[in-house]
Amino acid sequence: MTNRAMHKLAGFINSPKGAKLVIISWLIVIIVLSAAAPGAKPYAQNTGEGSIHNDTPSAIAEQIMDEHFPSDDGLTALLVFYGQSAVTDQEKAKLEGISEWLASDSKPSHISNSLPFHLLPLEAQNQLYSEDRTTVILNVTLNQALESDQIYETLQQIRSYIEQTDLGTLQFEITGPASIASDTISLFKNADLVLMFATIGLILIILIIIYRSPLLAIVPLVIAGMVYQVVDRILGLAAKQGWFIVDKQALSIMMILLFAVLTDYCLFIFSRYREELGKASSKYEAMRNAWTHVAEPILFSGGTVLIAMLTLFTALFKPYHHFAPVFSVAMIIILLGGLTLIPAVFALIGRRVFWPFVPKLDAQPEIIKTGFWTRTGVFITRKPTITACILLLLLTAASLNAATIQYSFNLMKSFPSDTPSRQGFEILEQRFPPGQLAPVTVFLKSDSEIELSPAFIGKVTTLISLIEGQSGVSSITPKFTTEQSTQPAATANFLSKSKHALKLQLTLQSNPYDQSSLDVLAELRDNEQMLLDKSGFPAVDYSLHYGGQTAEQLDVRSMNQRDTLLVFSLITVFILIMLALQARSIVLAIAMLVTMLLSYCAALGLGWGVFHLLLGYDSMSYRLPMYTFIFLIALGVDYNIMLVSRIKEEAWTRPWKEAVSRGVALTGGVISSAGVILAATFCVLITQPLQELFLFGFIMAIGIVMDTFLVRGMLLPAVMTLLGNPYNKSSHRQPEKYKNGIKDRFY
Repeated sequence: MTNRAMHKLAGFINSPKGAKLVIISWLIVIIVLSAAAPGAKPYAQNTGEGSIHNDTPSAIAEQIMDEHFPSDDGLTALLVFYGQSAVTDQEKAKLEGISEWLASDSKPSHISNSLPFHLLPLEAQNQLYSEDRTTVILNVTLNQALESDQIYETLQQIRSYIEQTDLGTLQFEITGPASIASDTISLFKNADLVLMFATIGLILIILIIIYRSPLLAIVPLVIAGMVYQVVDRILGLAAKQGWFIVDKQALSIMMILLFAVLTDYCLFIFSRYREELGKASSKYEAMRNAWTHVAEPILFSGGTVLIAMLTLFTALFKPYHHFAPVFSVAMIIILLGGLTLIPAVFALIGRRVFWPFVPKLDAQPEIIKTGFWTRTGVFITRKPTITACILLLLLTAASLNAATIQYSFNLMKSFPSDTPSRQGFEILEQRFPPGQLAPVTVFLKSDSEIELSPAFIGKVTTLISLIEGQSGVSSITPKFTTEQSTQPAATANFLSKSKHALKLQLTLQSNPYDQSSLDVLAELRDNEQMLLDKSGFPAVDYSLHYGGQTAEQLDVRSMNQRDTLLVFSLITVFILIMLALQARSIVLAIAMLVTMLLSYCAALGLGWGVFHLLLGYDSMSYRLPMYTFIFLIALGVDYNIMLVSRIKEEAWTRPWKEAVSRGVALTGGVISSAGVILAATFCVLITQPLQELFLFGFIMAIGIVMDTFLVRGMLLPAVMTLLGNPYNKSSHRQPEKYKNGIKDRFY
């Protein structure tokens, strides 16, 4: 945008007529969108953990399953009955009664089928018991394509019936994929409302405490509420029309980000507005002068966050990719609100917004501040080497701890310990061999029809032996005999009707979600050619495919590694470019970026230290490095840009060290306030039931506070002092083109 265009925009937004037109325009947009578009929440989805292209090896295995072994079955629920002693005959009779009900016409309508425990022979029933006979599993399969609330209601009906049955000493839980989906609904039933009210209440309290002005506390929240209405309706319209998918978790975090960032922009604008009201008698002129100073930093900081969000479109992993449209749309509207709505509202209210501490016109508006940040600025510029060295050592030490992080790919570990699906799974984990919890499905696919001849059975037997010989594999079923080739009924369960695919079940030795299990399956995939060759299957006609939850999580690990490397690299490069354009110095841009990256690593390492050593967690979600990187780096840019912009401005009239010192003093208060508010809003996520959100909120709060007070407040100014003035080495005096002590950027 040219200087002339910026000048015209500043004059229009911050004029009596322009300010009113801006506010009226926003209100009209809100009214029109509210009438024409729904909110986003009813259309938001849990997007799952697959690839956006559905072309991962596990997805291909799923397609083979659907094509060659078609079924109307949907998600599975595992009914876990357990006690401290062996199941008695009376208790077994009760379980058979439950099994009979699940197979009857009176069962819940959305049940597709269930394992007929009451009809199975004794030998087959015994396979459903744990080794100590204290636990029994009944399997229930729901219909395909059920909505989340239908799954929840069906499992509630099952639970209600079983709770009315006298089970003796047995206890009961439901686990499995269907239960995970049901518990997710239960956990987040009112989460968005809790998050919104907690965020608004927290921001209101902090603003009142810091600024002791009721309007300064209320106005930012009203502005954020107006912008949120626009964002929510646009996202709702997009989701309804199918333009893109709106992810539920992204929607919740977006709401927190929106209120926090808009509050930050309000602080940046009204802090400079209060300063300019001491120089100009007209409230509109004061806002115009303030806007010319903060518009560029807001534009670059918001633009940097937007670019960071846009890079997520390059991700293949659905949860990452589906964050991109939600946050990109939100940042565009937030940026428009920051550049138009915020200055218009404050310009219209004028000095009254600061009541009871109304700024007065002063012939000498620059008052030497003697607060904490003034003293900090003086100390840093006098002893920059000591300051930088101490902080670099501390941050580096914290960063090294990030290398010890253990990552989990088990979604249920993120659930609260008293969640039914997690409790049921942990009971099975304790009482059954770990690998039996989620066996791997193995498909031998052929381009030509398979004939179960003795020669073919021999090759399959060799293949089974080779796979069972791999480290980490427990067993494969079924076992083949040459007699089965003449018994069609015996082959119906593992040979497809098309006779192009054979299905086996592989049981691993370790927990299906452990990294060791993922490594075993990765090795089996890598050894496909060897396994086929040694078994006598030509690779041109045959292929091996692995399906199931372990295979899916292996693909998740691969996608996460690929997306993390790509997104981290792109964000780093794009932010460096944006910082160089804004700072007009590549050296300064590199310094800012390096300090932000160090801050991110230190926050991750420090957060892991608290989780592991103090709270006792043995691992954290694999998604956390990606989420915290995007938000900490993108949001950390705001404060760096605001600081550097002020230092650049001061450097036109003062020596570089004094400019750095004054920049710290003049921005320290507002940036610290903004940082406290931003950290506090992310702390709201600590109240959420999912461990992943709890840890994300905690790390974000640590990182923002660290970045606000240590990195932006001390380390970066110290580094800038050591680097010296990157703009004008020979002179620190302003050029003639300067107006009233303010650099004439737009005139």
